Amino acid sequence: MNRTFESVQVGSIDLFCKAAEMGSFSAAAESLGLAPASVSRSIKRLEERLGVRLFSRTTRSVRLTPEGDIYWRECRQALEQIAEAERAITGTQMEPSGTLRISVGTLYAHYRLLPVLPEFTATFPQIDIELSLSNKVTDMVDEGYDLAIRIGTPPDSRLIAQKLEDATVGVFATPGYLAQHGTPQTLESLTSHQCLQFILPTTGRPMPWILRTPDGDDLDHVLASGRRVLDDASGAVAWGMAGGGLFQTYHFIAAPAVARGELIEVLQAYGGRSRQFSITFPQNRHLSARVRVFVDFMLQRLRIA
Repeated sequence: MNRTFESVQVGSIDLFCKAAEMGSFSAAAESLGLAPASVSRSIKRLEERLGVRLFSRTTRSVRLTPEGDIYWRECRQALEQIAEAERAITGTQMEPSGTLRISVGTLYAHYRLLPVLPEFTATFPQIDIELSLSNKVTDMVDEGYDLAIRIGTPPDSRLIAQKLEDATVGVFATPGYLAQHGTPQTLESLTSHQCLQFILPTTGRPMPWILRTPDGDDLDHVLASGRRVLDDASGAVAWGMAGGGLFQTYHFIAAPAVARGELIEVLQAYGGRSRQFSITFPQNRHLSARVRVFVDFMLQRLRIA
């Protein structure tokens, strides 16, 4: 079906998005200073133009249909881009505002992002933050995220990736655990230890320990372990810090506990490797002021840390 660009009514789309967000035609009308009947008529015309029902209606409420949910996500992004374009040409782009939706893995969230987020929100009070803390890989474009922080760089050509840091890793245990079980000196000795493994939600397989042999060869070591953590990698860290076994984690997580004598790094002869963390965002977000200031803020904070 062919529809010209002129048939798209931005005002109707704005009304639709407001009704979707509030779950009510009357509430949307009140917030916009309109009569409820005018909102209902506008959305009905929109549905007729599209040829699909966007809302399921009852006497008490309205809710999005599956098609309506898809349309709402895409329209919300389009309206945000229009707002960014208007701010860019009117000079108000200097004061970033709006909602920043961020998807981030749990470890990076708890130990890198959340500790500095109050400083960011104090610096940019007009930006609202919506965080999703999950180790599952999300489709940023389909799910409407502005930013994601993940290990590595995604192959998705729709995304732009900015390297944040190369985070070095080590193998750690508590003094109490080592006093009871001994300190491992070789990879072979790991078979007599309790090694905590994080199961990757994307594959259902253990996340390998990344090591470097004394000869300089990189090694991705998968352990046969009966102590596994699913879904949240911070569970393996907390378990290890409680004396549950050996665990591999980032130095930026373990360093404070090492300094306090609560953790000891072992197998240092096999250390030296790191994982790259990147911040990624859809290509259509690269001009967004709130995305730019957040990326710049994180890069600056990591340089200071």
